[in-house]
Amino acid sequence: MTDDKDVLRDVWFGRIPTCFTLYQDELTEREAEPYYLLLPRVSYLTLVTDKVRKHFQKVMRTEDISEIWFEFEGIPLKWHYPIGLLFDLHASNTSLPWSITVHFKNFPVKDLLHCQSKDVIEAHFMSSVKEADALKHKSQVINEMQKKDHKQLWMGLQNDKFDQFWAINRKLMEFPTEDGGFRYIPFRIYQQATSERPFIQKLFRPVAIDGKPHTLGDLMKDVCPGAAPAEGEEKKYQVMIHGIEPMFETPVQWLSEHLSYPDNFLHISIIPQPSD
Repeated sequence: MTDDKDVLRDVWFGRIPTCFTLYQDELTEREAEPYYLLLPRVSYLTLVTDKVRKHFQKVMRTEDISEIWFEFEGIPLKWHYPIGLLFDLHASNTSLPWSITVHFKNFPVKDLLHCQSKDVIEAHFMSSVKEADALKHKSQVINEMQKKDHKQLWMGLQNDKFDQFWAINRKLMEFPTEDGGFRYIPFRIYQQATSERPFIQKLFRPVAIDGKPHTLGDLMKDVCPGAAPAEGEEKKYQVMIHGIEPMFETPVQWLSEHLSYPDNFLHISIIPQPSD
């Protein structure tokens, strides 16, 4: 992969200032103070909120505590989506700190998966990494790795260790020079208020038949034509990855190598252009 290590570091160390408050109907023995945290964009809510849970449990009776879940402006937040994606999709045009409400009862089983332990997060994460490598290398790279390499990927993410993670992850980003890129680009496109399916995903090659690199604009035209404005047309949507709007001319291969989340997918949010 091309070595733009600064980009990889900037993506990894992206943080979202967040204020957690306890839901007003939760029963407490004394007032629950808000809890402030810098959330890592590349991680998962249930992986980095142990301190939040402990903070609020201090003011509650044991019998009033069941599984923790999080909500923003009435929307239950899916823990199996990376934090950065959740913010881009639901809160990118709100002021900081991001205001998240904490619940300990009435778990919304229709909206959220249960997450009783870190093992559940690890299983979900590794499943995504394997799916991404099936698209990129027909699973050859991930299958040639040893169990300890898989563990190092996970521990690098869990413990926020950039070098530990990338020592292994760089192998998943390699490809033969003559191929000009991966077999297919692992991506998912999310839009607000599309309940039928949570995201769009299809096979998309990084290089066109004529050998030209496909760009983000090509991907949008193919998968989500409404998000790519025609020439001279007013922009209706923001196409966001990691809180930025990459230029439509950017090759998708470069995006996949540098702006993928640790699960090796490009998680792309399409949100209406703010009117103000």
